[in-house]
Amino acid sequence: MDQLSPTPSNNRLEDTTQRQQEWVGTMHGALASDDLVLAHRDAPPPLISAHAVSRVERESRTSSILASGATHAVGAGNRAIPEEPDEYRTCFERDRDRILHSPAFRRLAGKTQVFVFPDDHQRTRLTHALEVAQVATAISRALGLNVALTEAIALGHDCGHGPGGHASEDAFDAFIPGGYHHAVWGADVVLEPLNLCLETLDGIRNHSWSRPTPMTPEGVVVSWADRCAYSAHDLEDALGAGIIRVSELPSEVTDILGQTRREQLHSLIVAVIECASSTGVIGMDATNASALSALRSFNYEFIYNRPDSIAQGRAVIDVLTALVEHFIANPADLPSTQGADTESVTAAVTYVAGMTDRFAFDTAVRLFDWPAERRPLGIDVHG
Repeated sequence: MDQLSPTPSNNRLEDTTQRQQEWVGTMHGALASDDLVLAHRDAPPPLISAHAVSRVERESRTSSILASGATHAVGAGNRAIPEEPDEYRTCFERDRDRILHSPAFRRLAGKTQVFVFPDDHQRTRLTHALEVAQVATAISRALGLNVALTEAIALGHDCGHGPGGHASEDAFDAFIPGGYHHAVWGADVVLEPLNLCLETLDGIRNHSWSRPTPMTPEGVVVSWADRCAYSAHDLEDALGAGIIRVSELPSEVTDILGQTRREQLHSLIVAVIECASSTGVIGMDATNASALSALRSFNYEFIYNRPDSIAQGRAVIDVLTALVEHFIANPADLPSTQGADTESVTAAVTYVAGMTDRFAFDTAVRLFDWPAERRPLGIDVHG
């Protein structure tokens, strides 16, 4: 088996390390025959006996094992703009892939979960979405629901969040008739260009408990997974930051759910699965639900509403309000990607809401020379 040789345009390889040269040497793969290239040159990969399974065949297989009431994938899916179906992927798998590759999803890596500009191991809005997807798919898989739809909703559920966490919603409220809700904004504005399925958008739009019940059981699973995940992992981050101690947790939480994030999520996942298995309703028994409520209430009192967090939220609101007002008054400063036909207030809110924490505060310093003492705690600005 021949290794295809690299064809550099000059002698730059002479200046590279041995490791770099080895990497470049794999550029074209290993030539097994005139029309077959492999990844590795030491030995052929194991032979498999398989054929490409079409989307239609996979839809049929999946439908035969889904639980009664689960959401079935059919063809290209229910989309605002009709499309041709994919040859191999179901409509909900395509939704998941579109969300995963979207700029809105990538920007979650730079957006606040609890701590603005977090330390190395604290969650961002992106890692929160991934953890919600893990919890939700674990529940859906156990209940025989549509895992691809569940994952799509979970990955996309927070794409409507602005920089600085939930404080951004307070900042944007004044500019949006009826107020700004990250779930609605995410489904109807941020992810609208992706032409996602109706069921996916509904689950994203209604994942918050203050919203109407989602139309699918998969959407309801995500609404539970979201609350379970953030209650447990926000506590873990606060413990790691030294804001609270395990000994301060209510006994109702530790006795029923456990002391660690791993124990708590396991207890909560099992509670949802067993409730749905015994009643047919996606919910939670009163004992575990009460413990979850106690954990969430504890987080509100000692994490989200602690003085530093309140001050941080006020700083976020001040900065984001100033940015939206600037872009409303100066629409020429908006990037051309916002679209000339977009109403000025909507365009301004859309642009600022899409910013990462870092970019928002960098922009405030650039436009307004925003003073350091009025920035959220932990934010430094690029020079």
